[in-house]
Amino acid sequence: MIEKLDLARLQQLLAGSPLAEWADDLPAQIGAKLAVGHGDLERWQAALNALPALTPSQTELVNEFRLDAPLDEATREQLLHALQGLIPWRKGPFQLFVHVDTEWRSDWKWARVAPHLDLKGKRVLDVGCGNGYYLWRMLGAGAGSVIGVDPNWLFLCQFLAAKRYLPDLPAWHLPLASEELPAKLQGFDTVFSMGVLYHRRSPIDHLLELKDCLRKGGELVLETLVVEGDAQQVLMPEDRYAMMRNVWFLPSVPALELWLRRAGFVDVRCVDVSVTSVAEQRATEWMRFQSLPDFLDPEDHSRTVENLPAPTRAVLIARKP
Repeated sequence: MIEKLDLARLQQLLAGSPLAEWADDLPAQIGAKLAVGHGDLERWQAALNALPALTPSQTELVNEFRLDAPLDEATREQLLHALQGLIPWRKGPFQLFVHVDTEWRSDWKWARVAPHLDLKGKRVLDVGCGNGYYLWRMLGAGAGSVIGVDPNWLFLCQFLAAKRYLPDLPAWHLPLASEELPAKLQGFDTVFSMGVLYHRRSPIDHLLELKDCLRKGGELVLETLVVEGDAQQVLMPEDRYAMMRNVWFLPSVPALELWLRRAGFVDVRCVDVSVTSVAEQRATEWMRFQSLPDFLDPEDHSRTVENLPAPTRAVLIARKP
């Protein structure tokens, strides 16, 4: 699988940049992780190998992720079977010649975020990128190159399914956790962290790690769960939050702005606050497990099943001075 990550081209792209040394170390780092692997990797690799050879007749990344081409019934069935071998699909949706109806309407979130960004020609890092849906949309918004990191091997395979049909675009998904990035990279124009902060035991350390990835003057795009309240209001669940185990801190927007300033960011601003609806996150044929409707109080969708405030998400943008 490592050869499919196109690391040689990434090294070529980053040569002469502050990220060159990191890029040169990537084959060994990822090779070591691949040697440990995952029990389902062989099955997921077989699904990727089963994808039919297709050339898109239409590619759309600006308003949605859409690849189109004429398909006969046999090819369509082959494609569906291969893509279904990578279930569950959580972020999307993807029109990968066939419609992949993902758990999340990530396009709705992107529509809330994108108007506040200028990615033209930027070198972008997406920390906790999932299956890379937003990487493609960032390219659609004009980014010069995009790199996502996420340690989940299934998400990598889903990204590679899309990359199979967009081999020349400057997008890379690396199976790394953010903690595995070197300190003081200082090489990205824009860094995204969407849906990660509340999974961190030490949110301030996460903000500092993100700042270390940015060049001077670079921009952070931070999306996370929030609660109502003043600058001292933070919710720490006793156990689970909306059935999620690994949730630590849900700050208010003023508290999050304070955290960002204390971490050394400037020009901090909140550009969106939205309640997550059961239309935005739900089970589908492509993600058949429980989803948001199962995580909310059936009598009161403003509360979770744990009687905590239902998921509300905010997007903040800040600059590294």
